[in-house]
Amino acid sequence: MFTSILSNMEGSLTIQEALLCTAVSLVLGLMIAALYGYQGVCSKNFMMTIVLLPVLVQMVIMLVNGNLGTSVAVLGAFSLVRFRSVPGSSKEIAVIFFAMAVGLATGMGFLGFAAAMTVVVGAVFFLLEKTRFGEWKQEQKDLRITIAEHLDYTGIFEDIFEKYTSKCSLQRVKTTNLGSMYELDYHITLKDVSKEKEMIDEIRCRNGNLTIICGRRATVQEEL
Repeated sequence: MFTSILSNMEGSLTIQEALLCTAVSLVLGLMIAALYGYQGVCSKNFMMTIVLLPVLVQMVIMLVNGNLGTSVAVLGAFSLVRFRSVPGSSKEIAVIFFAMAVGLATGMGFLGFAAAMTVVVGAVFFLLEKTRFGEWKQEQKDLRITIAEHLDYTGIFEDIFEKYTSKCSLQRVKTTNLGSMYELDYHITLKDVSKEKEMIDEIRCRNGNLTIICGRRATVQEEL
């Protein structure tokens, strides 16, 4: 179904074929960058990288005359740049691989395949971004409680948590204010979100009205 537009992968390359592949790479790179930029705030440098990456990969593939083994070895050398860059999230790395795959397809001359995969993968990416797939439920919260040093934090709030939460786990204990206070970080799952204020009121009566912070579960930035 998908055929390459390149007349001779083992020999010469015409200017028309090279310009057409380059134009398609730029258009698809712009589409990928626009799709990624639509989902949230991202840096201009990253957007420029996504636009140019398919063209750069396409150039490497064409320079080695379509020899995939040689081209993969050359691109492997380029991965050394990874150690000179800031670690990114798993989603950013997935988008980079997406752009590289498009450049690989256009470099081999499979422009129709590259365009089709950009539409399909882009649509899946958009749908996953717009749905709540993989997000924490609303009832799951991060709770941070500050208590005085003389209080025993191991079971001081057990009765309150049994009343308002279906699941509770102490994640971290941290001393603060020159060791005169403790900060307790919990992951909790509320039985009823509407009773969150009641729970906080009972906790602040127990901890001497010190600072209490309750919010959405923090999103962990995954790095590959």
